[in-house]
Amino acid sequence: MKDLSYQGVMGRKNDIMKDAVGIDYDVFERGKISFDYEEMMNNVAYSMEEMQSIQRETKVGNTPLFELHNVNKLIKKYSPEGKGARVFIKDEAANASGSFKARRASISVYHAKKMGYKGVIAATSGNYGAAVASQAAMHGLKCIIVQEVYDSNKKGQPEIIEKARKCEAFGAEVIQLTVGPELFYTFLKLLEETGFFNASLYTPFGIAGVETLGYEIAEQMQEREGKYPDVVIATHAGGGNLTGTARGLIKAGATDCKVIGASVDLKGLHMASDKDFNRKSFTTGHTGFGIPFATQPDRADVPRNAARVLRYMDEYLTVTQGEVFYVTEMLAQLEGLERGPAGNVSLAAAISLAKEMDEDKIIVVQETEYTGAGKHPMPQLTFARNNGIHIYRGNPKENVPGKTIVIPTSFDQINGKRLDLENLKIKYVKNIMGDMKLLDLDDVDIQYIADEIKVSVERVKEFLSK
Repeated sequence: MKDLSYQGVMGRKNDIMKDAVGIDYDVFERGKISFDYEEMMNNVAYSMEEMQSIQRETKVGNTPLFELHNVNKLIKKYSPEGKGARVFIKDEAANASGSFKARRASISVYHAKKMGYKGVIAATSGNYGAAVASQAAMHGLKCIIVQEVYDSNKKGQPEIIEKARKCEAFGAEVIQLTVGPELFYTFLKLLEETGFFNASLYTPFGIAGVETLGYEIAEQMQEREGKYPDVVIATHAGGGNLTGTARGLIKAGATDCKVIGASVDLKGLHMASDKDFNRKSFTTGHTGFGIPFATQPDRADVPRNAARVLRYMDEYLTVTQGEVFYVTEMLAQLEGLERGPAGNVSLAAAISLAKEMDEDKIIVVQETEYTGAGKHPMPQLTFARNNGIHIYRGNPKENVPGKTIVIPTSFDQINGKRLDLENLKIKYVKNIMGDMKLLDLDDVDIQYIADEIKVSVERVKEFLSK
């Protein structure tokens, strides 16, 4: 009999993962700290044409791209003379499961079926669970979704509970847990017991599936405006959204397009903390995941994470929860698009950025998500109030994560903040180096770090010599 204690299961995690993903990550390892990222993506995933074909068959992709005409009028009104870029939005809510994550799930579940797995498992409290469940239903595979939902007082977040309903609607079994280390333990144990495929968010299949999104944005904008977008903004949490979109833009030829990440500022809150878990009002795209995954990507549930944002991110903006609530209502009432908070994180950042950019420039917000009972502002704000959060209208600059939600009183108060990207890159280097020094590294390792954080080899050496 196998040891099913926490220590026993965690001790077998590498073997469990290898069996459940079907990838021998060791073949991509190179130096002391490096691995061949591009070889992994090219040899494990599918071509753009194959992915587009797979997604066409499973009700994914070819989603509409809208200009936000009424929002853009407001942007012009509150911008200096000659400023006020046009904002477009890619309506990913049109995918089968209601979010861009259908693109990730479509390739993962297709591959699971192709390789003969009888079912798929994903550990996610977000839209990805619904996406995997939807795709599994189409392919006739069993599906288990493992969620962190509750704190120790059994209080569950409305948005996560809503997503559980969606997963169950598609026929998945949903296992709901409290926050803490039991998530990964339960996930591993289920993979071992069932022999199902690990439809992880962070495999090459999942990230490559999002490449079609960036590719479509480039093609649609070229057809509509005769040029590629100047900026694409992606809500950043685990990193797959931004990474896949950026790779797709590059494959389409939009190499000069800036890729900007956006997250909700939850500074000071620890997402693995029972105390802090319910101090956020929606689970989407916040710095509690965004910063750790940017600076330590291989903390994921696979040996090598295919989502590596510092390779592609040109800037990183944060917005407050209050600004996202404001923008969610604005999108519904001005543009007739009622959507959940995920894409509206990027939309808030886009509005802030548009006021600084020239009026002939184009910004694309690259996703929307479906909305539902637990995703609406009212249940989320009620949940926040019941957890002691002070909610009021005022200046978002007064926002204190985990204590207040300050909803703007006017459009001109939407002003995202730029994070120091160089500091994140330095933090990444410290994380990957540990106790190692520059002299401990081979040339292949130094080049790897340069590629990982999008700087020159000389700049890496400067970082390491400090």
